[in-house]
Amino acid sequence: MKNAASSAVVVAGWHRMSYEYSDGSLISEELKAHIQKVHASVGNAVTDGKYIIFGAGATHLLNAAVHALSSNNASSSPTKVVASIPYYPVYKEQTEFFNSEDYKFNEEASMWKNDSSNSTFIELVTSPNNPDGDMKKAVLQGQFVKRIHDLAYYWPHFTPITAPADEDLMIFTLSKLTGHAGSRFGWAIIKDEAVYKRMLTYMDLSTYGVSRETQLRVLKLLKVALSGNGRAMYEFGYSTMKNRWTKLSKVLSQSKRFSTQNLKPQYCSFSQQFRTPSPGIYIYVVSCLDIATREHPYNKTRKFHSI
Repeated sequence: MKNAASSAVVVAGWHRMSYEYSDGSLISEELKAHIQKVHASVGNAVTDGKYIIFGAGATHLLNAAVHALSSNNASSSPTKVVASIPYYPVYKEQTEFFNSEDYKFNEEASMWKNDSSNSTFIELVTSPNNPDGDMKKAVLQGQFVKRIHDLAYYWPHFTPITAPADEDLMIFTLSKLTGHAGSRFGWAIIKDEAVYKRMLTYMDLSTYGVSRETQLRVLKLLKVALSGNGRAMYEFGYSTMKNRWTKLSKVLSQSKRFSTQNLKPQYCSFSQQFRTPSPGIYIYVVSCLDIATREHPYNKTRKFHSI
């Protein structure tokens, strides 16, 4: 409630009635500039010389990215969409739901490390990972591999910022930055112009952009986040997440069956000190139970629960 007044937005009934901004775009240039300022102040992503596109949350952008990176050549086999277990279940659910002829979900990335078929792959790399908080790296290499880096949790209140991410396609979301999940707003930072244009077409045809009221609210929130020394929100978030994690770890330390994952401290360039990650909602609890009925060998010795 501390910044309730300064973050408030009032929109008159006659204001922002048209689809587009005065320049004919569906994207606020002022908001785009503030997103670049936020990344520059935190040091978690390189935006210089790259394109930025908005979406209705990260989920919307993820499918737009898969669509943009997949092969649309009717004579070729569908692009294989993969991720490392454990992965965010929406990756599979969404890819299968749209049931496109251009791409298919093909489960665990490591199963394709020795593939010699020249198949095209899209690897979803989540770092910090949802749900276990690990800093994931791409598994597959080669000229036929394209990657989508889901960096929703790469903010200093969740994990140490070790270096600015500089990937070809990176996705972020407001819900993990400020907590405003209901605003349904995310953005992608894209290196390749052709990929950017395909994603832009997807957004135009699926939703015709993001609500102008949403963009106005996000702009206001980012201005508040950048005010002062630009650190207050992150320090509050880190303190809150750390306190919750400490309490949970203390409770589970008394159990002989359950434990939390071992999180190692790293130097954070934003806070300029060594910090241990403080995972958010998605807390991985490890149960040392034999569940050999699971399909993948990764899951045969440990059972994981998201809380």
